[in-house]
Amino acid sequence: MIEQLPELIQEIEHRWASRRILVIGDVMLDKYISGEVRRISPEAPVPVVHVSHETQQPGGAANVAMNLAHLGAQTTLIGFTGGDNNEGLLAECLRSNGISTQFVVSLGYPTITKLRIIGGRQQMLRLDSERIGPRGADDYEQLIDCILGHLAACDAVVLSDYAKGVLAPEVCQATIQAARTRDIPVIVDPKSADFTRYRRATTICPNLGELSTATGRDTHDLKTLLDAAEAMVTSLDIEFLTATLSENGIALLRPGNCFLAPAVARQVFDVSGAGDTVVAVLALGLASGLKPETSVQLANLAAGVVVGKVGTVPIQKHELLAALSPEVVLHSEDKVVARAELLTRVAQWRKNGERVVFTNGCFDLLHVGHISVLEQSRRFGDRLIVAINNDASVSGLKGPNRPIVGEKERARILAALAAVDAVVVFDEPTPLELIVATQPDVIVKGGDYDVETVVGAHEVQSWGGQVKIVPIVEGFSTSRLIEKGRQAVCT
Repeated sequence: MIEQLPELIQEIEHRWASRRILVIGDVMLDKYISGEVRRISPEAPVPVVHVSHETQQPGGAANVAMNLAHLGAQTTLIGFTGGDNNEGLLAECLRSNGISTQFVVSLGYPTITKLRIIGGRQQMLRLDSERIGPRGADDYEQLIDCILGHLAACDAVVLSDYAKGVLAPEVCQATIQAARTRDIPVIVDPKSADFTRYRRATTICPNLGELSTATGRDTHDLKTLLDAAEAMVTSLDIEFLTATLSENGIALLRPGNCFLAPAVARQVFDVSGAGDTVVAVLALGLASGLKPETSVQLANLAAGVVVGKVGTVPIQKHELLAALSPEVVLHSEDKVVARAELLTRVAQWRKNGERVVFTNGCFDLLHVGHISVLEQSRRFGDRLIVAINNDASVSGLKGPNRPIVGEKERARILAALAAVDAVVVFDEPTPLELIVATQPDVIVKGGDYDVETVVGAHEVQSWGGQVKIVPIVEGFSTSRLIEKGRQAVCT
């Protein structure tokens, strides 16, 4: 059980946006060329991929930055690039996610890029563009100057080491010493087998394999391995060591003490990127002054979310909040979203294999009939979207004296309900555009409709969705509430 959960939720919802995190490490660009395989090449016994689309996303230390940005933090990323086209693609992708970049161009070393060829669902080939090894002294001096110039303005530092040449011992020690002088926590995601280059960091976060390599202990003897890790805390002069132990969870180790956050039971689709997520959440926790144990528990929950996704996908703030407790979901204002944000959330829900339900209405003067429809709607899937008419539309439908309650207030009231996952206000005469954009699995309307009169029914059925008509609670309507109010005033 995580301590002081309400205060923690307030921290994540309202104050993580002010946290400034500096990420230093091996930045990469992951590129994907995808298509279908229909034949074998006549030139050689290899499949021919008919290209349908190309995408790219940040990788390596840049994926740590992506996790931080999607959790709401103000993020700056520093690393080596090659001054080439791939640097431009990477920088643009990061900027579009609100991440500030301070790249140091290392001549003769291309921007690290991994190009994957995907045929159907199968990776056919990976092409790596990189030159691994130490850079020149001038490059490291420029890198250190850049780091020191940004340290004073940050609340935590992440060293994300992928063993590509950025985090040389002199870079690590210059960063750690300057940060610790300012009482700024330093979180290290290691790759080097020699942890001495990370001496005096706040914490080092190896996975099971990295810890085994660094200690020389077998992964099958977990107690001996953790004892050796515990001894490293003293020898490296770090505050604690954070070890991710696969299905055993995450261990926080101090001399004479081991705190274990057990793994959250989830269906695992892909573990790639989970370590980056752990480091990002841990950094934000420490930057916020949370206890290390609380930060580790949060990181463990976040890891449980991302391993349930396919591919390297950053965690979203609302996903972490929802994972904190079955009873705790998003704050009501975080459920009220614009159309673009709704589409992002729907895409994420689909990646997680969740079934999306859609309903709509005016919802002026919320009553028990509305509540019944919403609760029944939620039972048809995993996520419920409620689309509401804007004020002008309600006036057109119900008359010039309506709505009684404005669109912003109606949205907030609906968002406060546990059954509801997202509320969106639409301006069009009907929600058809919104239905087509979100492509829900189910549309639900109350019993005063039939399938033929439900807007979007044909479209939803065209992509294999369903239309559900649920019974309404007799005797309840907004019009009756208004009439009762008038009668009460008259008497």
